[in-house]
Amino acid sequence: MNEDLILDLLSSNLLYLLGAVLLIIVVLKGVRIVPQSEKYVIERFGRLHSVLGPGINFIVPFLDVARHKVSILERQLPNATQDAITKDNVLVQIDTSVFYRILEPEKTVYRIRDVDGAIATTVAGIVRAEIGKMDLDEVQSNRSQLIGQIQHSVESAVDDWGIEVTRAEILDVNLDQATRDAMLQQLNAERARRAQVTEAEGAKRAVELNADAELYAAEQTAKARRIQAEAEAYATEVVAKAIRENGIEAAQYQVALKQVESLNALGKGAGNQTILVPAHALEAFGNAFNLLKGGK
Repeated sequence: MNEDLILDLLSSNLLYLLGAVLLIIVVLKGVRIVPQSEKYVIERFGRLHSVLGPGINFIVPFLDVARHKVSILERQLPNATQDAITKDNVLVQIDTSVFYRILEPEKTVYRIRDVDGAIATTVAGIVRAEIGKMDLDEVQSNRSQLIGQIQHSVESAVDDWGIEVTRAEILDVNLDQATRDAMLQQLNAERARRAQVTEAEGAKRAVELNADAELYAAEQTAKARRIQAEAEAYATEVVAKAIRENGIEAAQYQVALKQVESLNALGKGAGNQTILVPAHALEAFGNAFNLLKGGK
């Protein structure tokens, strides 16, 4: 009884059940929830129809198919090493790293098969071309400028693929051993030259300072002599004025005073000394004493 009842119910409601199942399938096929980090490329009858962005999207069931699910996250190519020849014919090895992301997946999936390989080949060619325009010293000193040129050239080359190159880096510039030895020899020679220049400049500075010191000493000596000469001139002027005012007695006084000073200096000498004084000297002393007393 129960089984017959169930069969009757199923047979009478079979169409409803099939309709419900079909509706569920249509809903599942017609609704696409796209993650934030992806985009879906929708094809209809094998041709590009639309690109679905993140969120809830509705498509025509059984007609529209999400053929490609493309990540829009930033990607990094494996580090690559390529040989290049500089403008001055030096062989170098350049280690590069490139970061990119897909902005227009409809271009990427229909215009290029191997995105990473295509970008790596493009970067290698551009690096060789840019290195060939520069000397070795420019490559090592203007690395930031070189990176900017490479990134700009790569962006222009991959623009048709719907790709944005976010960063291009030159990790290292390697030289062969012979070039390294030559550069080391040149560096040592430059250091020796700088040391010689520094030593020569130090010797030159020492000569200049010594000359300045001698010039200063000569100036001070001349200044002292000038002062001494001025003092002597002043003393002579005073004596001449005294002679004009007091007559010959002032001159005799000065002579007698000088004689007394000379005898005093002799008396201060070391040891026992005998001093012979001429008669006219004693007379001069007497005249000097008279002058000091105001006598005539």
